[in-house]
Amino acid sequence: MEGIYYAIRRLPNLSLEQFQSRWLKTHGPLAGRHLRTLGAQRYVQVHTLDDPLNELLRASRGCTEPFDGIAEIFGDREEMLKAMSTPQGLQAMGELQEDEKNFIDFSRSAMWIAKEHVIFER
Repeated sequence: MEGIYYAIRRLPNLSLEQFQSRWLKTHGPLAGRHLRTLGAQRYVQVHTLDDPLNELLRASRGCTEPFDGIAEIFGDREEMLKAMSTPQGLQAMGELQEDEKNFIDFSRSAMWIAKEHVIFER
């Protein structure tokens, strides 16, 4: 399945708890409405846990700090592209981005289109 992946880092003035609360409770419902307009079929927020295991995992590979969360948006790529070009789609994307400015550090976040390859599923 293809999707849009958005690895997010919070603005420096927000704690992880403040960021995740804002993302889930305020942005989540807004995204739910607007992503439907944009042709998305599924939207998932993956919230990083404040857990000591994160440091062990990071140190074992020499990785950088974890992202604060990842948004996953799934839908038909062509349908979403077409919807993004409409006046309603452009307005929806603008409103989402305007809200994201309140809690996302765009300069330290990343967004891309990718395809899942399930290797194992139980």
